[in-house]
Order: sequence, then structure tokens, then C-alpha cells
Amino acid sequence: MPFMKKRFGDKDKDKKKDPRKKGRPIIRRRVCRFCADKKLTIDYKDGRVLTPFTTERGRIVVRRISGNCASHQREITLAIKRARILALIPFSATQISLA
Repeated sequence: MPFMKKRFGDKDKDKKKDPRKKGRPIIRRRVCRFCADKKLTIDYKDGRVLTPFTTERGRIVVRRISGNCASHQREITLAIKRARILALIPFSATQISLA
């Protein structure tokens, strides 16, 4: 009947959602900078290349944030750990002296 009120929870067949719209905005995937530029090499002795892959607290940035592929992320992690042992990059954030 056209005069009846719709009850809460009844779906309106006229208003179908667009199947392409899910609710989340589409985010472009980051491209691995080492796959894109073959000249870049991962070397534990070059701290300048490794510093963007660590946070200000000294943690290694995860793959989904940095945009690296899996193989290059493993190489980055190994290089950061080696550079830390040789004291080329810090293990953690620099501590402020309280005195």
C-alpha cells in the first residue's frame, strides 16, 4: 500500500548504494623506491639512506608505511641492525639530560 509508513529497518529498494563506493577513500599504493630506481643500493655503511626508514624514536618503519617491497624491507631491516651495532645510527632517541 502506498499510504503506509515505512518501519525502521525497512530497506528502500529505490536507493541502492553504488557497489564501487565502500566508505573508505581510495589510497594510492606507494611504490618501492629501490625497485623504481635501480641505482639506489641498500648499504649499512650509508646512514643517510637508512634514516628515513626509522622513526624519531629509533624504531624501524613498517612496510605498509614505508612502501617498500618485502625483499627490500628485509634488506633495510638487516642494514639498520648492522648500522646500529656499529653505532652509525642510534638504537633509540637521544636522551635529554635532566641535570
